[in-house]
Amino acid sequence: MQTRLLVPDDQGLAEASALLARGELVAMPTETVYGLAGDARDGRAVARIYEAKGRPSFNPLIVHLPDLGAAERIAVLDDAARDLADAFWPGALTLVLPLRPGSGIAPLVTAGLDTVAIRVPAHPVAQALLRRFGGPLAAPSANPSGRISATTAAHVADPVTGLGGRIAAVLDAGACPVGVESTIIGWQDGRPVLLRPGGLPAEAIAAALGGPVATPRLDPAAPNAPGQLTSHYAPRASLRLNATAARPGELLIGFGPVAGEMSLSEGADLAEAAARLFELLHQADAQGRPIAVAPVPETGLGAAINDRLRRAAAPR
Repeated sequence: MQTRLLVPDDQGLAEASALLARGELVAMPTETVYGLAGDARDGRAVARIYEAKGRPSFNPLIVHLPDLGAAERIAVLDDAARDLADAFWPGALTLVLPLRPGSGIAPLVTAGLDTVAIRVPAHPVAQALLRRFGGPLAAPSANPSGRISATTAAHVADPVTGLGGRIAAVLDAGACPVGVESTIIGWQDGRPVLLRPGGLPAEAIAAALGGPVATPRLDPAAPNAPGQLTSHYAPRASLRLNATAARPGELLIGFGPVAGEMSLSEGADLAEAAARLFELLHQADAQGRPIAVAPVPETGLGAAINDRLRRAAAPR
């Protein structure tokens, strides 16, 4: 299969929508990372997502929708969930909510759970495709499972490190502005909990809810949301964290005062670092050398950056 690059104009969106309607897979840009979209109601299309990524079928997918009304047709939102949706949708927030009976979502999407992860993306191309297609799209990150996420169409279409040759098309809208996946919030015992840090800082969520958000103990062998596997986002090369200097043969990715051959942000700007994280990991990995990364603060977007780095460095 040849993976086509589509311009996200009216013709490109029409072609992408037609491919999705036939059960094919199309990578679409979101504000966080590129997502690998398939019809969330079509079990065969969803199975192709798992096959293309090499993703374990016990790892649930996020369903992307155009607005809150569409979300309420497939999930049950309580007052707290609706408050978060009103505050942060469209945007980099995923909510894990009870699946509404008769939703039509393919069972493979939820990995057999009675909950569904849903998001309303803010990227104009994602919004345009969702409205053109007219249905829910299951869309995990558009990269081989466990490997570095894609923040450009070139990352997706690469036949070695990406999904080139495994999917029908990529809508090329340039680089993703946020650069790390969405923050995932779920509920345990009626209380909101942080299931994955991401592009929306947990502090902003706590402020909207008027109280802190707990971080539950998670079981990587039985994930209840995407992005919980111990080894994830990994380059082919080894990765060492909290490095203040490179060891012999290493490539150092700096941050702030720690200089390297490349830097997440020389000015210690966490938003810039998040936007550059996966791009720099792709660039470093292409050099075939062990990678070291400077310390990044754990505050704000730093929590999401460090979550990705710890999983990228985990034993495989």
